[in-house]
Amino acid sequence: MKSFFIRLLLLLLAVVSALAAYGWWYVQRPLPMPGETVEFTVQRGFNMRQAARAIAEAGVVVHPEALYWMARAVGKADRIVAGSYQVEAGMTALALIDRLYRGEVTLAELLIVEGWNFRQVRAAIEAHPYLQQDTVGLADEEIMARIGAEQTHPEGLFFPDTYRFDRHSSALAVLGLAHQAMTRRMERMWEMRDPEVPLRSPYEALILASIIEKETGRADERGLVASVFANRLRIGMRLQTDPTVIYGFGEDFEGRLRRRHLDTDHDYNTYTRAGLPPTPIAMPGWDSMLAAVQPEASSYLYFVARGDGTSQFSRNLQDHNRAVNRYQRGGGS
Repeated sequence: MKSFFIRLLLLLLAVVSALAAYGWWYVQRPLPMPGETVEFTVQRGFNMRQAARAIAEAGVVVHPEALYWMARAVGKADRIVAGSYQVEAGMTALALIDRLYRGEVTLAELLIVEGWNFRQVRAAIEAHPYLQQDTVGLADEEIMARIGAEQTHPEGLFFPDTYRFDRHSSALAVLGLAHQAMTRRMERMWEMRDPEVPLRSPYEALILASIIEKETGRADERGLVASVFANRLRIGMRLQTDPTVIYGFGEDFEGRLRRRHLDTDHDYNTYTRAGLPPTPIAMPGWDSMLAAVQPEASSYLYFVARGDGTSQFSRNLQDHNRAVNRYQRGGGS
């Protein structure tokens, strides 16, 4: 009888050892996959059992209950982070559980480029493969309302930057992030302003920054371009800046600025109307924002493109006309 119990005990030990060995092999082996990668999403509020089911339903060959009990065994079943995840070929069950526990979600990126207008921002948002497209069909004003913006016109109010976000995030949520980033920078810009600048509000500074952004891409000229516009605003001289005219024509602009465009009066035509246009005309970067509120000290009232990316600045109309003749009409020096 004693030998029977010994043999039974040895058998049980062998079974337990075999199960332990199998379990160790199971959790250390690469997870069977239908391809090189599998993506799945853990919804907010999911527990480990629900996450395990989502993983299996996405195509990873794993038993949800087995994955759940593995997570329990290593003490990582009670804390998982919601978001989108990716499983790569060769990943083990333990590595996957650890990824859920640490919240190593798969991120996507959206680049908003300095100088883009809101139409271009919307196009990039609505073409993004990893965003939930909840802006499609919405009017601009409705988008602004849904992200909690005070303004109804969206132009200029989204800071140009690279935004990283959880895949399958809401497009409105990402726009909200960009708007919040611009709001913070507008506040900082206004705090840093030269008290002598002829601007009455952060929004006016943003409008001017957007014009500077479209007028020059050279860092060493932004301050001087800003000084020209500041000087004109001080004396009530029209800004006469081509980018505002172009913006006012919207998608109807044919691609080449002509005299008839400059002569056609509209809200954004700074040749026919004094002061700033009613809204920004693009998304300005921080350098243009800073230039708008800290322009260089100068007496310049004019500038013209030299054709090599730089500008010729002038203090009076006579000198400006000479510069126009030289650099744009080929009249020589």
